[in-house]
Amino acid sequence: MFSVAGSPDAAGSDLFLPLAVRMRPQNLQEVAGQRDALRPGSPLRRLIEGQGGPAGALSAILWGPPGTGKTTLAHLVAHSADRRFVELSAVTAGVKDVRSVMDQATRERNLYGRQTVLFLDEIHRFTKAQQDALLPGVENRLVILVAATTENPSFSIIAPLLSRSVLVTLTSLDDDDVRGVVERALLDDRGLAGEFTLAQEGMEHVVRMAGGDARRALTTLEAAAGVADDDRAAGAEDATVQITLGHVEQAVAQAAVRYDRAGDQHYDVASAFIKSMRGSDVDAALHYLARQLEAGEDPRFIARRIVISASEDVGLGDPTALQTAVAALHAVAQIGMPEARIILAQAVVHNALAPKSNAAYNGINAAIADVRAGKGGAVPAHLRGSGYAGAARLGHGKGYRYSHDEPAGVGAQQYLPDDLLAEDVDYYRPSGRGWEERLGSRWAELRRIIRGR
Repeated sequence: MFSVAGSPDAAGSDLFLPLAVRMRPQNLQEVAGQRDALRPGSPLRRLIEGQGGPAGALSAILWGPPGTGKTTLAHLVAHSADRRFVELSAVTAGVKDVRSVMDQATRERNLYGRQTVLFLDEIHRFTKAQQDALLPGVENRLVILVAATTENPSFSIIAPLLSRSVLVTLTSLDDDDVRGVVERALLDDRGLAGEFTLAQEGMEHVVRMAGGDARRALTTLEAAAGVADDDRAAGAEDATVQITLGHVEQAVAQAAVRYDRAGDQHYDVASAFIKSMRGSDVDAALHYLARQLEAGEDPRFIARRIVISASEDVGLGDPTALQTAVAALHAVAQIGMPEARIILAQAVVHNALAPKSNAAYNGINAAIADVRAGKGGAVPAHLRGSGYAGAARLGHGKGYRYSHDEPAGVGAQQYLPDDLLAEDVDYYRPSGRGWEERLGSRWAELRRIIRGR
């Protein structure tokens, strides 16, 4: 199964390599996505193309989510300009291994004039002392370090190493890029060599499941091809086998979620999600959260919706809901899936259970409507800025009462423009639910003192 056309031996070692490894790009043209990082003239592209000159070759730290090509790009750097390639994982390697690489790099440079590329995967797992051991070799260009990390280098990599390297940010592949990777794997001799086709629904499920991760897409494709191969009709060994949606679902033990991130399903599920939080149905809100996540929705999109809901629907009914939502937004951006689902769930439950108030939301909308209608005259003179030459002559700031000098920290004073004060506008109307129950009596007392009514 999965014979590799053009391989020297059909039973050769290449057949035992995962599809994702066999399909690893061998040149820049085969790299999917990362258009900004690989733009002409960029440090990473110059490094891969082996361009020399006075600038020399810079070490690079590749930061991005899994499956975005960090290992692939490191291999491309090594294979250009006949460099020697050494790969270490920070999970298993230590200072002794780093020093051994440096010693070998010295011999390669002195005896053969060859540069050594050290690819260090998951560098964020190295301690400060272990990262310190890299500094002499990087600073003297004894090795070209290509380090990969999924964590923010500002927090996980020591400053001296960052200052001696270029930071290259890689992004998740978009759907078209992932689709292109899968299509190439179906036809390429290194992949499935045209022995399989993939039904359109199956393709879309593979793309959704990948979530921008090319390696995950190829692993899913390989597993689905195995299911399809076992399911092929007897006596049809020479026929092209179609991989159906059912084969993909069976391979990953997960049904396809009927959800289109660019179509009606996207908006319908997102709408139901927000309305379920607003309606305080925790179970429904978690259900729609799960549907979005399982369909491959960007967790940052979901987090932004939760932040909006925390202010629009919960508001001052529970001011801590916004704190939870904003914390979730930042945490999701740093952590990513699958752990981000836990953070999102906590924020969703908080929003759904919190007392609801849209008083602040209604208040700003009413104020904006008045501004657009032309209401609101000149700012009262005593509130105008008085910190510039000529302000006093114009009467700016005259008669202003400094609130902290008042016995209760607030005193009678006009703040609204004349026309709005005459209307006695009332933008903010506390709901009386949750925390806002206290704010209602507080605002009523403040209005009485400030406006005298």
